[in-house]
Amino acid sequence: MSAASAQRPVNGRRIIVGLTGGIACYKLAAVVSKLTQSGADVTVIMTEAATRFVTPLTFQALTGRPVYSDQWQHVESQDPQHISLARSADLVLIAPCSMDMLAKLAQGRTDDVVSLIVSAVDRSNQPVLLAPSMNAVMWNQPATQRNIEKLRADNFGIIEPDTGWQACRTEGVGRLPEPDQLLDAVEAALGNR
Repeated sequence: MSAASAQRPVNGRRIIVGLTGGIACYKLAAVVSKLTQSGADVTVIMTEAATRFVTPLTFQALTGRPVYSDQWQHVESQDPQHISLARSADLVLIAPCSMDMLAKLAQGRTDDVVSLIVSAVDRSNQPVLLAPSMNAVMWNQPATQRNIEKLRADNFGIIEPDTGWQACRTEGVGRLPEPDQLLDAVEAALGNR
């Protein structure tokens, strides 16, 4: 680790990175790599849908840690890992955060490993950042906008999506921000603590 990395707000911090289903999952390889290189202790959690876009092995190789993709499998111990992981996190980033995950979190549903772990995070002193990523029509749905407002009120940090080319071959709002923008948001949230 370089001297510059040692000065970064992520150095020595425990960060959980959650991925949900979406083509933008590929961008998180760069985010996880940069966090790890900057001295963060990164744990990756993935919904089953996310594993269809990028494999857990990618993130295991980048972090040197097990990847959680099943709420029923105990990777490191026989303890309820969703509780111990949630308690140990300095920050949680969910990116891409799908329309479905926004709805689950707004409703308090916990039927996958990502929503289960996030449900056990104390957002009063542990930031949880959501980076929504979806088609422009999905982003503009009244249900999505209601869920975003509810999540803001519930003390989730929202990283606004970018506007640009989307996988559906159209341009519009809903694009996952670039890795450096996600890293800036993580550092800003940790720098304020």
